[in-house]
Amino acid sequence: MKRQPVHKPSSRLGAWIAVVAGGLYFLLPLLATFEFSLKMLREGYSFEAYKLVLQDPGFQQSFAYSALMAVFTIVIGLLLVAPTAFWIQLRLPRLRPLVEFITLLPLVIPAIVIVFGYLRLFGSDAWLPLTGSERGTDLLLVCSYVTLALPYLYRSIDAGLSAIDVRSLAEAAQSLGGGWRVILLRVIFPNIQSALLSGAFLTFAIVIGEFTMASLLARPAFGPYLQLIGANRAYEPAALAIIAFLITWAAMGLLQVAGRHRRALREATATE
Repeated sequence: MKRQPVHKPSSRLGAWIAVVAGGLYFLLPLLATFEFSLKMLREGYSFEAYKLVLQDPGFQQSFAYSALMAVFTIVIGLLLVAPTAFWIQLRLPRLRPLVEFITLLPLVIPAIVIVFGYLRLFGSDAWLPLTGSERGTDLLLVCSYVTLALPYLYRSIDAGLSAIDVRSLAEAAQSLGGGWRVILLRVIFPNIQSALLSGAFLTFAIVIGEFTMASLLARPAFGPYLQLIGANRAYEPAALAIIAFLITWAAMGLLQVAGRHRRALREATATE
């Protein structure tokens, strides 16, 4: 007869102490920032700083611009990474270490080095002068964002593909006469929906808070706006920090909701 493991109260107490200490380390600066953002008016706490920020045309324009760039980045990134990860899983597994190494490079190479390389290759005097026009600079910025999001996109999609039997699904679809476009859009992508959404939300969070590339390319993005407000005002930067934090956590919350909905749908399908 096997003996049941005994959990010592001291180990549980230590775990709770670690959780509480980590929570305080994370929450106290956030609460202090929130409390400071409410002190703009002398007569007491108010949301005046949030009101001024949300009514600022610069905030609206910069956030709308970054959100639009995030949408383009997500679309281009998914179209580039998802078929590549699928093909590597299905036909070229030996290239997986090489592709993983390449996708890790944006985490090793500083963003300022990447953007200076782009400026060197696509500057106004280069063979393809993308920076010669606003739309060309926007395209270059989107490509820069795709590069920054590549490690997160690839790992999210690769994890989703590893969780399903890609080969069996592809062979079954081919036996029914489906082409590769049909296999990807109707068979593979619905089965890795949570992974695609995970990569999309992570990409959105990266684009919204990115500063270096948007600043050096002189684009009206949300990151440079945050830096400009932080350098010239007192209470509005704290309000902006809280707003950016809420946007990031809203994206993560949507990710959790999508993941739970997907798991519930799978369980319902399995019981049927």
